[in-house]
Amino acid sequence: MNDPLSRYARKGLWAIPVFAVLLGVGTINHQPPPQTQLGDWSRFVTSNEFLISHLVASIGGAIFGVVGAVALGIVMVQRGSVRLGLWGLLTGTSAQVLLASIFGVAAYTQPAIGRFYLAGHTQLAQSLYYDAAQGSAMVVMASIGLLLFVASFIVFGVAVARIPGLPRIAGIGFAVSGPLFAVVGFALDNWIQSVAAALMIASSVWIVISLSRRPQESTDQHRGSLASAQAR
Repeated sequence: MNDPLSRYARKGLWAIPVFAVLLGVGTINHQPPPQTQLGDWSRFVTSNEFLISHLVASIGGAIFGVVGAVALGIVMVQRGSVRLGLWGLLTGTSAQVLLASIFGVAAYTQPAIGRFYLAGHTQLAQSLYYDAAQGSAMVVMASIGLLLFVASFIVFGVAVARIPGLPRIAGIGFAVSGPLFAVVGFALDNWIQSVAAALMIASSVWIVISLSRRPQESTDQHRGSLASAQAR
């Protein structure tokens, strides 16, 4: 297919690696645990680095995440994986919307709490943290967002792995990178997130390069590889 929608969708696929890069950049430095190191946490969240990271890498990155999910969903549907393409699009865009609201809390609320603490209002800052930055509603929405995030990576990864002519290993890597980042990495809050982001970047670049070709071109190359293997 070479209609305008297909061309724009293939170009939009490059938003996925950009999103993965921004996700990795945003998790290079990890904030101290506020439950036990509220003073260090306050100094961290009141830094310009923290604010810029959340505005650019997290909230700005969510824009690329939405564009990438829509583009990949369209291309998957056009490649014949209709159900998985639509489910990936739905879960991917929903996850980005929900998680962007959580990033907004971090970017706009946490620095204010940190400033309260550094100004000497330690008890008030601690109460505000648990009320505003860890409220029940926010925890529920964050949990749903993370589940949708993981689901979108698994669905899209499975779709890529199933389509003839596309790199099966890249699809598996993409499917693994989401849970590794959002579940294992989020729970441990350490270098695992950087490893998961690197896997996400490598897998997404491989997938995008493969999907940037027209479907017929990809299918012909797949058939040629099979014929060469059978001839040996």
